[in-house]
Amino acid sequence: MLSLWIAALAITSPFTLGEFKPIYDPAIGEREPWCINDHCFAKGPDGLWHLFAITHVKPFSFAQDPGINLAHATASSLTQQPWTKQPFAVTASPAESEYLLWAPHIVRADGVFHMFVCVGAKEGHGYSIHRLTSKDLWHWERPKDGFVLTDGFDARDPMVIRDGDRWVLYYTANSTPTGGNHIVASVVSRDLVHWTDRQVVFLHDIEGTFGGPTESPFVVRRGTHYYLFITDNNTIHVYASKESRHWSMRQEVAKFQAHACELVRDETGKWFVSHVGWMNGGLSLAELTWHDGQDDQSSSLMPPGQ
Repeated sequence: MLSLWIAALAITSPFTLGEFKPIYDPAIGEREPWCINDHCFAKGPDGLWHLFAITHVKPFSFAQDPGINLAHATASSLTQQPWTKQPFAVTASPAESEYLLWAPHIVRADGVFHMFVCVGAKEGHGYSIHRLTSKDLWHWERPKDGFVLTDGFDARDPMVIRDGDRWVLYYTANSTPTGGNHIVASVVSRDLVHWTDRQVVFLHDIEGTFGGPTESPFVVRRGTHYYLFITDNNTIHVYASKESRHWSMRQEVAKFQAHACELVRDETGKWFVSHVGWMNGGLSLAELTWHDGQDDQSSSLMPPGQ
């Protein structure tokens, strides 16, 4: 059993975490050692929970398979052990300028599921983010207006929240096309189709290119508090702000051991944090308990159906 526990900063942490418990490993029962990484959860109209994630066979070989398929698994409950492995959800299409499929994130609007995913680039480091659509989470289409943005060095790990009357998409990138500081950037839309120019919402002191300390950004609003979760290898750093598009390193309120975490709520309203990674086995969940005094306030992340 995986045992990773919260390592909060002094008494400032706005939450505590329980024990991470494994719920799904795509390698179990397979001849090949499949693994998963950045992922997302959604509950479909079929009443099932759906998991989508980067996947490929270990050991990792970018030249052989940079991650051209999105893994898909389902369960009747969020904490079911194990989830049921399904055929790949989507396979990269070179005809659509898709060299790979990384880090899916899904939101629902007007009965349609919108998946935002990094599609990479065969050459160079101007990675793009595209939008796919589905009505049932089983069948995905590529709309003609599905292009979202291109940014260098490698725009990756999209995540979207509803913030008032607008949508905000966050992603990891760098301050310049050739590298520079690792950042979290954002763009804004009213309709999930047309997006504003990028705004840097978090600037890290460290410079570099691929990877770095601002991967897998996840933002959740609780009342007037906006929390930014970002991945630095196997450590999650959490920052708190009263603004949805600005955090600084001085605003760190907690950190804990995990990789590419997502926050998700079950039907009862309980909060969970996920943990996964190429070398970390399968997917695990830990229950999260908030202590920020915002339980009675609205949130950008609601239980399914609400």
